Amino acid sequence: MSRREIRDALGAARALVREWSEEGLERWERPDAGASVETPAAGLGADAPGLAQVREILGDCTRCAIHRERTQIVFGDGAPDDDLMFVGEGPGQQEDLRGIPFCGRAGELLTRMIEQGLEIPRSSVYICNIVKCRPPGNRTPLPDEVTACRGFLDGQIAAVRPKVLVTLGKPAASTLLGRYVAITRLRGTWQEYRGIPLMPTLHPAYLLRQYTPENRRNVWQDLKSALARTRR
Repeated sequence: MSRREIRDALGAARALVREWSEEGLERWERPDAGASVETPAAGLGADAPGLAQVREILGDCTRCAIHRERTQIVFGDGAPDDDLMFVGEGPGQQEDLRGIPFCGRAGELLTRMIEQGLEIPRSSVYICNIVKCRPPGNRTPLPDEVTACRGFLDGQIAAVRPKVLVTLGKPAASTLLGRYVAITRLRGTWQEYRGIPLMPTLHPAYLLRQYTPENRRNVWQDLKSALARTRR
């Protein structure tokens, strides 16, 4: 990341913290280290916000430039308190039009993996993305765009309180783990995000491009492992 990108990301983060402060939001404790961070959440216990509250704070968001080309915000979909939570990269064209994450071709594949592979309804898991507006041309979100949405992703995680997080693709894994990752090497190895077990796996869009027996088998194993961990 260049110095300019770092400066822009820090500026966006400071602006978002000021905004939350003006909204009268409290601090919440990180479950892994006990350190306070600013987020639209008061805690991971009984006082944690609901998804509706996080969505209300997000509002008609104009915190970064990609809002100018969106049709609508794509917040999240599924069970508000499920054990399994999927986090992807950002909305695509169909998601932007319909306001539902993972409803295009990649979403259809994800739905089949959940419903036919794991044999659970898609509606029983929670699905969202690291950014809530479609990046132009479906490009990877820029650092300042990720920073602008980061608190709302953390708020969603705090509200859902999943037992296991599954990140879909490199950007989602890199964002939550706080470092750039090589997803083809990292996938399938358990990580942790603020005390929550995290399983990084390949994005369904990657599978559509590289639909090999090995890739299908790898993702299938990753999802089975994630589901099994929720049932311990």
